[in-house]
Amino acid sequence: MAIPHRLLIVSALIAAGGASLFGLVAAQEPAAPTAEGTPAPIAEMIPPPASESPRWTTVERRSLGGNTTVGGTVVPLEEITFTAQMPGSVEMIAGNEGDFFKRGTTLAELDESALRAQRQAAIAAITNAQAAVRNAEVQYQREREDPSPKQSGNMMSQMMPMPFFGGDRETGVTRGATLHQYRTQIEQAQGAVVTAQAQLREVDAKLEDVKSVAPFDGYITHKQVNAGDTVQPGQPLLSFADMTHLQVQTDVPTRLSAPLSPGFVTKVKLDDPSQTVVMARVAQVFPMADPTRHTVRVKLDLQEGAPAKAGMYAEVLIPQPQSDMGSAPVIPVSALVYRGGLPMVYVLDDQNRSRLHLLRLGEQYGDTVSVLTGLQGGERILLNPSEAD
Repeated sequence: MAIPHRLLIVSALIAAGGASLFGLVAAQEPAAPTAEGTPAPIAEMIPPPASESPRWTTVERRSLGGNTTVGGTVVPLEEITFTAQMPGSVEMIAGNEGDFFKRGTTLAELDESALRAQRQAAIAAITNAQAAVRNAEVQYQREREDPSPKQSGNMMSQMMPMPFFGGDRETGVTRGATLHQYRTQIEQAQGAVVTAQAQLREVDAKLEDVKSVAPFDGYITHKQVNAGDTVQPGQPLLSFADMTHLQVQTDVPTRLSAPLSPGFVTKVKLDDPSQTVVMARVAQVFPMADPTRHTVRVKLDLQEGAPAKAGMYAEVLIPQPQSDMGSAPVIPVSALVYRGGLPMVYVLDDQNRSRLHLLRLGEQYGDTVSVLTGLQGGERILLNPSEAD
């Protein structure tokens, strides 16, 4: 009877172990089965951090408009082209394309030897005119205080009374004419001084036009002449631009220009090797459309640090009315994770398990991005999954 007793004990132990194992499996099974028809995305559990629980947010659907891209060109915020203001030969060019110069630096200079000679002549004319003024004033003053001897009488006037010949009246008329003549000489000499001074100012103005001075900090972008070249008035010498502040200049069709106003922020894709997308703010919208092309010129300020160069091609994203595209789920960019270069998010299912969903993304709007496929709206997704790993 000992053997059957041992068998009973072993059977009891097996039964107890099986019950424990069944209870453990039952405890690990989900409380409710997964709904039929649900796709089977990649499942991955994220353990909550020790300090805090993961943060979750509900996916919302938002009305989205269509977007149109228009081509543009990156241009400097400030650019100037210096031209020759007078004929002459180029005396000096400060540098070459790409050289940087501070504000106030002389960038180009024409030969000024002829103007220097004209300036000396103008100074000499001023000196001569001033001397003529002084001489005329002396003559006038002398005539007033001591009339000419010819007006003080002659032998006949001394022998005969002056009233008989009308000498007093004639002498007075002659003296008055002489004084008027000296006053006229003074005025003419003073006019000559003014004329000579004006000539000097004109020469000084031309001497300023001989030099092309940088109005701001910037770079030489184009150099059209070299030292020794002969130029004529209006001929370009060089172009100078501020390359630290860049804009995108584009011509937008009038039917698409309604959303654009100063201060509006949109995206710009640069034509660099990485096809970089940066944000830009509308700085200026021209008030009149081009009557031939029916476009409106718009200038946008690029964000600081954008990898752009003047002359680079760029595409500006122009939003369209909301009715064009309907609505789509929108999620924070911080919720995205990438596996093999593909965008995904952690979605909390009905069993409170996080599962990776593969997404197809649409346009990005600041810190949010629209989702074309992979979400419907209403799902709960994990924010900042890198912090929860």
